[in-house]
Amino acid sequence: MKLKNKTIFKGVFFLAVLTWILFLFNANLPRDPKERWENLSLKGCTSILVGKKASTDGSVMTTHTADCGICDFTWHHVPAADHGPNDMRKIYHIHQIKTWPPDQGGKWTMALEEGYTGLDIPQLAHTYSYHHGLFGYMNENQVALGESTIGCRRELRNPTPAAKFDITMLTLMAMERSRTAREAIRIMGKLGEKYGYGFHDSGEMLAVADPEEAWIFEIMPVGPLWTPDSGKPGAVWCAQRIPDDHVSVCPNESRIGEIDLENEDMFLASPNVISLAVEKGFYDPGKGEPFNWKKAYSPTQGSALSSGGRRGRLWRFFDLAAPSKNFSPDTPNMELPFSVQPDKKISLKNVMDFTRDKYQGSLFDPSKGIKSGPFNNPNYFHSFRYQEERYSSPRCICVNNVEYTTITVCRSWLPDPIGGVVWLSFGAQDTSCYMPLYAGMKSLPKPFSSGDHWVFNRDSARWAFDYVDFHTQVVYSHAIKDVKKEQLIWEDGAIEKAPAIEKTAQELLKKNHSLAENFLTDYSISNALRVIKAWWDLGDKLLVKYNHLRIYDPDKRRSQRLSYTEEWKEALIKNGGLKPPGH
Repeated sequence: MKLKNKTIFKGVFFLAVLTWILFLFNANLPRDPKERWENLSLKGCTSILVGKKASTDGSVMTTHTADCGICDFTWHHVPAADHGPNDMRKIYHIHQIKTWPPDQGGKWTMALEEGYTGLDIPQLAHTYSYHHGLFGYMNENQVALGESTIGCRRELRNPTPAAKFDITMLTLMAMERSRTAREAIRIMGKLGEKYGYGFHDSGEMLAVADPEEAWIFEIMPVGPLWTPDSGKPGAVWCAQRIPDDHVSVCPNESRIGEIDLENEDMFLASPNVISLAVEKGFYDPGKGEPFNWKKAYSPTQGSALSSGGRRGRLWRFFDLAAPSKNFSPDTPNMELPFSVQPDKKISLKNVMDFTRDKYQGSLFDPSKGIKSGPFNNPNYFHSFRYQEERYSSPRCICVNNVEYTTITVCRSWLPDPIGGVVWLSFGAQDTSCYMPLYAGMKSLPKPFSSGDHWVFNRDSARWAFDYVDFHTQVVYSHAIKDVKKEQLIWEDGAIEKAPAIEKTAQELLKKNHSLAENFLTDYSISNALRVIKAWWDLGDKLLVKYNHLRIYDPDKRRSQRLSYTEEWKEALIKNGGLKPPGH
């Protein structure tokens, strides 16, 4: 009897604790679906994928705009390593958003000190080198990643400690253990199944690529009652390959629709991909309808038009890449295709432009009208509440709260150390500069690994680009022209130099692998340091040139007042009650 009562007590206690955890987890989540979307988009990221036959040079490309505004923006290199037969790999919970002050060691010291899950798994004999920021982005084998949070049904969330993996840790495991995109997907999927996925994260998408293929991989928790002892998978996941001649995008919403599990060349999935949906009541096979992944696990509503551009990135990218398809902005996002064949093949420069898109020339253009201020600033207007009503700004691909943006390039015709490149820009894409980081590098520029949002730091690369961005925002229509001139010098310059740099690296690689790696490291670091200095200098120039809302010409030692846009003048007259003198 005592044993039975003890068992009952443990069961009641467990349920009580679980209920309290779920309450805390959901307490700060807004109940209004529109407001939930607003909150998600604040931390949302856009990921673009380009198949090898859709690119101008045969490369596979992915992007990640790490949109946040308060997250860690530092970058680090993890070298390859050999391990003993009894070595174990510690697994950590790593929160995407949480940071610590630099004087406490910053995120990548404190997260490992405080985030240990208690789980150790067998280490491999050899792990690969890779570059990482908030996530792993590229390893020495040209396996590349990009990320976008997509959410999931509330019933699937698992914030309990039983879920040992979150998305950040999964990406690090993929980086250190995989040789191909497919292998990375299977590694992450199996780890989530065996040890549980969730804790800090809900539904997540990863763009997973190598020199041959690009995939959209989506993974979700299976609910808070899951335990390893259940014998069931602790995650549900699905992956769909981008056709080689297509492009696709993930703008914080699930992208995989109907799946064909018999076609393993295009689809991969966990064993519970359909059975869990049936068990949870998300899908009824008796209705005779085909199984649809996004409708089952992460359904969303609305279109670009119905949301006033808040959910317009999906439509916008397809309209930019394939305008001949003439997709209507009123088409529900759930009905837009998984991928499209672009009207023209996509270059690296095109992808850079995509990441800087702010709906220019479209019906959602935020740089037009009074909402853009006196200098056509597309970042001027933000969503706000007034008298209990919400007024929303369009959500662009390019936002000014981005930590950094990555463009990963994977090329099959070059050796891995040379063929894989991460083009990285810190801060807002429109005022920043992309810098190449080769897969074969042995280290990253020191200024990449320091700084945070709360302390100005001239030794931090990110602050150089924020310095320029700050001065650009004040007189945007004027200052952005100065920024674009510098981007042409440094971005186009790096793209033009790349063939010569890579030819030299190939010649060195034939003689000595280490010499080639040292050469790529030295070139990438020196180029990045020159760009950082150029941006500090540009910030100083902008401060002088546009001081006091005037234009100062140091050469002529003259100044003149800046002119407002005609739209702003008209708004001041009509809404400000202005009249000419004497009237």
